[in-house]
Amino acid sequence: MNNKKFAGNDKVVKVVIYIALILLAISIIVPVAWVFMASVKENSEFYGNPWTLPKGLYFQNFSDAFTKASMGSYMVNSVIVTALALVLLLVIALPAAYTLARYKFMGSKLLNILFMGGLFINVNYIVVPIFLMLVDADKVLKSWLGSGIFLNNLFVTALVYASTALPFTIYLLSGFFVTIPKDYEEAAFVDGSGYFRTMITIMMPMAKPSIVTVILFNFLSFWNEYIISMTLLTKENKTLPVGLMQLMQAQKAAANYGQLYAGLVIVMLPTLILYIMVQKKLTQGMSLGGLKG
Repeated sequence: MNNKKFAGNDKVVKVVIYIALILLAISIIVPVAWVFMASVKENSEFYGNPWTLPKGLYFQNFSDAFTKASMGSYMVNSVIVTALALVLLLVIALPAAYTLARYKFMGSKLLNILFMGGLFINVNYIVVPIFLMLVDADKVLKSWLGSGIFLNNLFVTALVYASTALPFTIYLLSGFFVTIPKDYEEAAFVDGSGYFRTMITIMMPMAKPSIVTVILFNFLSFWNEYIISMTLLTKENKTLPVGLMQLMQAQKAAANYGQLYAGLVIVMLPTLILYIMVQKKLTQGMSLGGLKG
């Protein structure tokens, strides 16, 4: 009798969970689909029922967003900053995470504590100090060379992105490296492989699921970042989120909603494509890496 009761309770719980997941999926899919649908509508179609399907596919909105609203140059800037930040992050975080996870040396515990403490620092709270530091550095350079290089510089912005993402990235990668048996390293050392070669040829290929997870999480963070790019890129070198915000302000005033939604699609599309491509690796990396409970 008790078994039947428990079985009935399990079914109720499963039904509730499925209903909640379906509602959550609908709440995410419907707005995204609506934005895609609105991006190919003509302006006149926005004044009727907003839920009606577009009469045709008006791709001129995307052309106007790229040319008239400069979304093309903003996208190039975002690609450059995101790619640079990811490369810098991996070059620094992979050796650091591997060393902290596999070896004990003087100061290793302190470094681990400092990196873990970085997980609790909200990046938005330190944007102003970073900006003031770069302003002071530019003043010094201007007094010496006549011009500064730290503000409105895509490489410096990418370096700031990578620096702020180091704590989480090292935490995730270290959690994976710790789980790898030492037998692999010992076998490599017996074959004459050094520390660096062992890390590159054996340990990093084994950490591919966690590396893919790190790349995806940080790509989403860098691609959609607004506060730092708005603060550090003060002239024409704007990234997509900053350009999109300006486009929203301009097109709302001009009532040109097609370009506005086309700009939203331009920002969303790369992240959706990347997620579809690596979703299996992402799930595997989260289950094997530092996010495992």
